[in-house]
Amino acid sequence: MKTTITFAILSSVLVASLAQAEDAKKSKDDDNPRYTRRAIHDRNGIGKFYLGREIAHVMGYQGIPWLERPEREKEEGLKKMVESFKLKPGMVVADIGAGSGVITLRMAKQVGAKGKIIAVDVQQQMLDALNRKLKRQEIKNVELVKGTQKSPKLKPNSVDLIIMVDVYHEFEFPYEMTIEMAKSLKPGGRICFVEYRMEDPAVPIKLVHKMSEKQVKKEALQKEFHLKFKETVDVLPWQHMVFFERKKF
Repeated sequence: MKTTITFAILSSVLVASLAQAEDAKKSKDDDNPRYTRRAIHDRNGIGKFYLGREIAHVMGYQGIPWLERPEREKEEGLKKMVESFKLKPGMVVADIGAGSGVITLRMAKQVGAKGKIIAVDVQQQMLDALNRKLKRQEIKNVELVKGTQKSPKLKPNSVDLIIMVDVYHEFEFPYEMTIEMAKSLKPGGRICFVEYRMEDPAVPIKLVHKMSEKQVKKEALQKEFHLKFKETVDVLPWQHMVFFERKKF
């Protein structure tokens, strides 16, 4: 009996300690009041909410075949998407959440030898897959950067355009990431959120992986980012492209 009671006490202490450790981690991670957590939430989300929007689970490197599916051009209009970025030779463009490089490779040709694409991803497997393509195709103007959950690791005032294609809604720390991305833009530089349209129920994507234009603006136009709305481009079958510009001081 004594052994059973002792074990029960130790088990209770262990459970309490683990709970305290988890609470401490959440407190440290979520000290920004913009974040909240909910026990009841979409199973495709992480239970963490940012300004009322649930953050989606990150798609792992196992999803590379889906990123590279042949029908993606028809479903997402990749040619029109890249055209809408209005790239010019010599530009420095950051592809945040570049994945296996489907968009990166298309843009690399357009910015030319004097331009550069910075492909950022938090998964080394994604960067490795892209690196193999760069070597195979002998593309020299792409720089690979392994970012973190809170920073894309870009230099301040160094980028003309930042794009995020179907990725921003998965950022675990969108506030911290946007602060860092905005700092990396040159004055007048642009940032583009490419997101599946929440407004269109016909878009066959899980709800937590969609964003409305209103929500994108709500998140991007916080005063500390020093961004201003530029335009929304609606030429794609499933997504809208919401552009902002860094204010000039």
